[in-house]
Amino acid sequence: MDAKICGIKDSDTLKYIVNHKNPPKFIGFITNYPKSKRHVEYEDLKKLIYIDKKKINFVSVLVNPTDEILEKIKDLNFDYYQLYDVGPEKTKIIKEKYKVKIITALTIENKNDIEEYKKFESISEIILFDSKGYEKSIGFNHQLLNNVSTKVNKMLAGNIQYDDKLDKYSKMTDIIDISGSLETSGEKDISKIKIFLDNIIKIKNEN
Repeated sequence: MDAKICGIKDSDTLKYIVNHKNPPKFIGFITNYPKSKRHVEYEDLKKLIYIDKKKINFVSVLVNPTDEILEKIKDLNFDYYQLYDVGPEKTKIIKEKYKVKIITALTIENKNDIEEYKKFESISEIILFDSKGYEKSIGFNHQLLNNVSTKVNKMLAGNIQYDDKLDKYSKMTDIIDISGSLETSGEKDISKIKIFLDNIIKIKNEN
């Protein structure tokens, strides 16, 4: 099982994660959602991600992005665009135009919401099953994913705690996506990040 740490906004935290002995496979940056306390303004984002990311995939998290923002970020150091509130047709256009890999983010409340993944399987590299409310970590019944078999990798988010027994998710997802529970007083906490990454590598070593 791999990991994604989302909502990074400062260079010290980013450097710690990138240089960790067991770094996550993905790091996410909130690119166009100013309502989020984790949003990074464009000029700051350019400086922040200008770093040797080694083998880590940098992810631009985008909520129904405009053509203007997509043009603005097209030359930045991103491997994936994580798209919220974007339909299959626009997703395909974005992927083909910007030559970028896609994480389709679906916000889940019930089983019907999960079934939406079928519309994106032929387009996206990864399907993210997230909670409603974006970054508020409302959570949903993760057990709904137990019998969901996708043609692409699954990513799971939504009120997952950094010190959970993460192995309980191993049969329902390929990637754990975490953000809020890694924070103390609204800022990323290095000690929590360390525990989370150590837990992920422990699961990898056991499997």
